[in-house]
Amino acid sequence: MTEDSQCLANFRVNLVPAVLALANPPWQQAVWLDPSTFENLDHIFHVLFDDFCDADQPERYLGISLRTDEEVTLMRQLGTALNAADAEAPNDTDQEYLQATTWPEVVAVAGRLAQVMVSNDLSELVALHSTESGEDRHRNRS
Repeated sequence: MTEDSQCLANFRVNLVPAVLALANPPWQQAVWLDPSTFENLDHIFHVLFDDFCDADQPERYLGISLRTDEEVTLMRQLGTALNAADAEAPNDTDQEYLQATTWPEVVAVAGRLAQVMVSNDLSELVALHSTESGEDRHRNRS
């Protein structure tokens, strides 16, 4: 695995679960609204806007944490939806975000993005496995 591929994989290990969390309202209710859990929506915002991407300008992360132009487009849409929900959460509480009128859009866009990201990761895994299998066959012939 190349250094760039390793970096992409390391970023996606953090990014994909954050997107999946945004796509799962029952999980959000169970985890983010439970004060005894560590993870909250603030963590998700840091992952998407600060640490592993910039949902406001995701094109800068193409090849770093995003694989395709489709992922970039959907990440930008997710950033827009999250910013709209932020405008409805004056006290910045997870409860306010989840009750925002724009929250269903966040969930919908996150669901589409999660599907694309997981599909792209699985395609990459299949390609990697095919490449490694081909190398194994080549070595066995030598």
